[in-house]
Amino acid sequence: MACWLYEGILLFAVALVAALVFSVVTQMRHALQYREALAVFVALAMGAYCTWCWHKGQTLPMRTWRIAIVDRHGQRLTLGRAATRYVYCSIWLLPPLALARGAQLTRWEIAVVCAGWIAFWALLSRFHPQRQFWHDAMAGTRLVSASPSK
Repeated sequence: MACWLYEGILLFAVALVAALVFSVVTQMRHALQYREALAVFVALAMGAYCTWCWHKGQTLPMRTWRIAIVDRHGQRLTLGRAATRYVYCSIWLLPPLALARGAQLTRWEIAVVCAGWIAFWALLSRFHPQRQFWHDAMAGTRLVSASPSK
């Protein structure tokens, strides 16, 4: 999970740069202008970052924690499989955010719902035969220990 938190910091930077590019290109004058389009653009930018890095075998945090990602057969991921994994990774956040949007929850309530869902989804990995996260099982990927870089 430490790798996951480190990844979140890098994804925040990716989202920040993507939002800057979007706002300059669209000449946004107000924070709520084109809000939905901005969200889609940021999600696509983060998807491009994750897909490219997973296709290469590791993101920077994965390299730091000596974790690699491979397919079921131990081979490097194709771009398509890496993109599929990114889509399945949305299970970590989309269900609670969809619930929060429909229920008109406050920010603190959204935070609690998201934290509860993330904990629940993480605990479900205990029920997988190889103890891997379900998004990896569905995408046909797995995390493995990587040898130290020289």
